[in-house]
Amino acid sequence: MGAGIIPGQGEGTRRRRRGRAKAAPMSEINVTPFVDVMLVLLIIFMVAAPLLTVGVPVELPKTAAGALPTDQEEPLTITITAEGAVQIQTTDTARNELVPKLRAIAAERTTDQIFLRADGAVPYAQVMEVMGALNAGGFANIGLVTDIGGPTLDGQDQ
Repeated sequence: MGAGIIPGQGEGTRRRRRGRAKAAPMSEINVTPFVDVMLVLLIIFMVAAPLLTVGVPVELPKTAAGALPTDQEEPLTITITAEGAVQIQTTDTARNELVPKLRAIAAERTTDQIFLRADGAVPYAQVMEVMGALNAGGFANIGLVTDIGGPTLDGQDQ
């Protein structure tokens, strides 16, 4: 008879698996990295949120008036600086361009509410000129922005 190869001996057994054996699928979720990332993002947003408020430094007069209620739409703010410059939000605007820009803005907005911020050093006449321009631009609901904690007319400070 002849010589034969018996299965399971010789060349077949010399081969060894290289690398890792097949692992069973992991049935647990590791939440620790997710929590770490969320906490880092929370801290970043807590630090960055106060920096996102955009404003022009203006010395507002103090009054005893309360705050106005706000709508869902972002409030439109006009600022008159101590030098007399007029700004829509934070964009400088020439006085002769104010009414056409306000009309274009009023056409896109759902409310006619606008906030007017004026430095305390600005003369009353300039504030009234800008208020007239706001009215001519289509904004009839004008809110004057002040700081709280000012004197009241009854002589008592808050």
